[in-house]
Amino acid sequence: MWRDLAPIGRHAASGGYRRYAWSAADTDCRAWFRDQAEARGLHYETDRNGNQWAWLGDPRGEGAVVTGSHLDSVPDGGAFDGPLGVVSSFAALDVLRERGAAFRAPVAVVNFGDEEGARFGLACTGSRLTAGRLDPDAARALRDADGVSVAQAMERAGHDPAAIGPDPERLARVAAFVELHIEQGRALAEPAGGGAPAHAVGVASAIWPHGRWRFDFAGEANHAGTTRLQDRHDPMLTYATTVLAARKKARLAGALATFGKVSVEPNGVNAIASLVRGWLDSRAADEETLAEVVAAIEQAARERGARDGVSVHVTRESFTPVVEFSHELRDRLAALVGGGAPAPVLPTGAGHDAGILSEAVPTAMLFVRNPTGVSHSPAETAAEDDCVAGVTALADVLEGLACR
Repeated sequence: MWRDLAPIGRHAASGGYRRYAWSAADTDCRAWFRDQAEARGLHYETDRNGNQWAWLGDPRGEGAVVTGSHLDSVPDGGAFDGPLGVVSSFAALDVLRERGAAFRAPVAVVNFGDEEGARFGLACTGSRLTAGRLDPDAARALRDADGVSVAQAMERAGHDPAAIGPDPERLARVAAFVELHIEQGRALAEPAGGGAPAHAVGVASAIWPHGRWRFDFAGEANHAGTTRLQDRHDPMLTYATTVLAARKKARLAGALATFGKVSVEPNGVNAIASLVRGWLDSRAADEETLAEVVAAIEQAARERGARDGVSVHVTRESFTPVVEFSHELRDRLAALVGGGAPAPVLPTGAGHDAGILSEAVPTAMLFVRNPTGVSHSPAETAAEDDCVAGVTALADVLEGLACR
């Protein structure tokens, strides 16, 4: 499975992946998913929001146990973020069939669409729509850098955008959703207190609150070679100062803040910019701290803008509150995968579909050890033995939840 999926959407120059929602690479990933479902005799379907499902048992049955993740990527992302969870889910079903497991509830593998939000700017679109946490009209109106809307992209890919929206009946049939994911950090590789890492697999306790904010810095275009420094209204200066302020404010608060995307107009080497747009991603252990950090960054931007003669406008594009995973399900997973000793339970700053669905169904996550902690990069990796341990752990969890 891993070899078949690996070439899809891989960029030759960077070695990373560009599997964007409703693109050709996404279509190929979806075809791969369907092939895996049909090869196992599973019932395959695509829901109203474009999420893919592969069912073992009655897809209309009650008390279903669902696992899976996503197949899309960030720009030049790694091979493991998302796909490891989908591949491991199919492999875990294979393990359970080899064990001769007797299922008492339907089991499904799911591929949620547009989890990363790399193309249209909003993460977890597929799961947000399904859970009723995104207005369908707002979703259809989202546009990529080329001006293509979600509705247009879905139509080109053969999916009806008019159908998207909440799917409460489907979620009502789900008793639990368990998502396996590579750890996006080094807590398993370097456990607190030192000592040799003992566990290849951990269990998520919570997801930090996080969001995305667009900062628009509007100045005045002018000639780079003739305009005196004191006569300039250069938004690039305000933007640069804001980037540095974000790092400082986050560090002081024990939070995270990143300007990872920027656009410049007119974007000429010999021109002072008229407009700089920067996108802030910020995360913290609690919502109060997050709000304080973002407010401090915005204040720093406005103060510098006043000095530079640049106006600053801030728009919150997305926000996800803190997610506390089901304690009962979390504790059950820790016992099932611990191998005699409870598995490590750890929080994460990364958002996931499991977090979006947590208000509607009991959700939990398994993390597979990441030796470097690198993610959202071609350098993202995990040892094969650890990936196999993740499959075994997921199979144990599914057996405990769905089998007699």
